[in-house]
Amino acid sequence: MKRHDPLPLWAFALAAFAPLPLFALGVIFGGAWSVAGFLYMTALAATLDQFKQLFMGDAPEGAEFPAANVILGVLAIGHIVALPVMIYAIAGPSGLNGLSRAALFLGSALWFGQVSNPMAHELIHKGSRRFYNLGVLVYGTLLFGHHASAHRLVHHRHAASAQDPNSAREGEGFYRFFLRAWTGSFMLGLCAENELRARNSSGLHPYWAYTALAVASLLTGTIIAGLPGALVWAALSFHAQIQLMLSDYVQHYGLSRLRLPNGKLEAVAARHSWNAPFWFSSALMLNAPRHSDHHANPARPYPALRVPLANEAPTLPWPLPLACTIALVPPLWKRKIRPHLAPWAAS
Repeated sequence: MKRHDPLPLWAFALAAFAPLPLFALGVIFGGAWSVAGFLYMTALAATLDQFKQLFMGDAPEGAEFPAANVILGVLAIGHIVALPVMIYAIAGPSGLNGLSRAALFLGSALWFGQVSNPMAHELIHKGSRRFYNLGVLVYGTLLFGHHASAHRLVHHRHAASAQDPNSAREGEGFYRFFLRAWTGSFMLGLCAENELRARNSSGLHPYWAYTALAVASLLTGTIIAGLPGALVWAALSFHAQIQLMLSDYVQHYGLSRLRLPNGKLEAVAARHSWNAPFWFSSALMLNAPRHSDHHANPARPYPALRVPLANEAPTLPWPLPLACTIALVPPLWKRKIRPHLAPWAAS
């Protein structure tokens, strides 16, 4: 395999879809099958990322990927089906033992965090209202609907600045960041939507839709498995939210935009986002680790996102999932990332 080959569409589809049949086998048979999805999301992903020179190239400029939207749509359907099935398997009368239920919880939670989140993220950046609403539906089932507003209207405008609650300051630990980012994005997203409605007040306020989706999701969990079903639905959603926030934390940690003499922020540049060019986690997460190019070109389809040159943007020395795991231990994260941040924090 040549180093300059870009990630093909089949790699995105295979990497992202493969855990779903493993989860299904775990629900049906339990035992070792219930652990297979968890091992795929952890051990296999980490192992395949070690072959980091695979598929490191960029797609040709201007290339189109009509099938990429099909992958997003089918993944969204997979998410909508998988979430209630997992509630039944983990909290309902599935007949599985405690170990199988725990393994399915951990494996599916990782999939909802590392596949459903970037899939919904891609959908809300589509110009089509149909795709956007599908992305909102996915976020809403994860009890995180407001992210659809905050990400587009706040984060993309203020990324790598003090005005963005989802950009971590240097020295800020993840747990403090999580509380600040969750509440801040909720409130600033609400303010941004209110400003839009002040100019055009037609239609249902999005935050009512987010609330309705959250209530409907928890009611569905209750119907499937009573109070334990609602609690497991909330726990899976919280796990997925933590993973999204970890990605935000890692991908902008310590980077900041300059304030120009006219008081405005400089334009977002490649150096304002961390990138993690490891092929398998990039395929699994729909190129979310190619974060600089997404901020520069939010409408660019995920298979076409490009890796910036080493002197243009900071590069994480670990795959994004591993970097997020390290960030769960703030002293370790700060010590490990400090030498990699130093050249960029001063620029």
